[in-house]
Amino acid sequence: MKNDAIHSTIREMLHDANAVLITSHIRPDGDAVGSVAGLGMALRLAGKQVQMVMADRISAQLRFIPGADQITTKVTDPFDISIVADSSDLERTGGILGERQPDLCIDHHITNLNFARVNLVDITSVSTTALIARHLTEDWQLPIDNSIASALLAGIVTDTIGFRTSNITSEAMRLAADLMDQGAELSEIYQRAITNRSYEAIQFWGKGIARMERKGRLVWTVLTNEDRRSAAYMGKDDADLINIISSIEDNDVAIIFTEKDDQKVKVSWRAQPGIDVSQIALNFGGGGHPAASGAEINGTLEEVQDKVLTATKAILNGKIKEG
Repeated sequence: MKNDAIHSTIREMLHDANAVLITSHIRPDGDAVGSVAGLGMALRLAGKQVQMVMADRISAQLRFIPGADQITTKVTDPFDISIVADSSDLERTGGILGERQPDLCIDHHITNLNFARVNLVDITSVSTTALIARHLTEDWQLPIDNSIASALLAGIVTDTIGFRTSNITSEAMRLAADLMDQGAELSEIYQRAITNRSYEAIQFWGKGIARMERKGRLVWTVLTNEDRRSAAYMGKDDADLINIISSIEDNDVAIIFTEKDDQKVKVSWRAQPGIDVSQIALNFGGGGHPAASGAEINGTLEEVQDKVLTATKAILNGKIKEG
């Protein structure tokens, strides 16, 4: 479907619907929260009944995003159309829609499976919120205010780690400026999304940093359930420790193995430009971007580490390259 045609279809879909359900992926990050909240608030401002639902609760660090307090964990009312934002496949939504095919998917992940009835997937976009911001008013004819702009800018800031990822573009910077013109406060968003960390999160980091390992240009560490309990960290994620260890000099790939309660391990990869970890994540049932991907894998920490480290070393040996 050509660009003009798909935006016409999306515009009609959104304007014809009376009740809309919007969801995103489990363990929501800033782009997921900003996408659901930003689009959801815009649709409400346009007079629609909107349910914003996510399978997992939003971490304390992201609750500052406008509209985050309107996101629930249960579908309570009937809806005309369903939208999945910032998720590359239906399974990652955590069962919110059951087996029902979504009507619309808006995403920017290279591993997106085009699983909705209508799919707007742009892998050149730095975030899903950037994709929404680009088309919200001009192409979809939906309103924007300072809260919507702030939610969308929060997604851009978090997904680019404060405009530091290798895919940042001048267009993304212009979008951010446009959202600031609409009332979004960049300095506050940056401080709360990127700089601020809870005492418990830093304690949690310490557990992982203490057992960090390195072999060649690959660095990795492990976070256990006991680490989470002893640090009193309430989140289900790695508290963004992956962005710390991936900043180590002379390092090509960083990995964090985060133990879950149900004999599963959350694996997060970060790679330097020119190395593609998205396909290896996809092979483990996950997905993401060439430089930043993740997967949730069944097994013990030891089992998953062995499989993932072997597969990742193959990347560094040149068996899988970006593009």
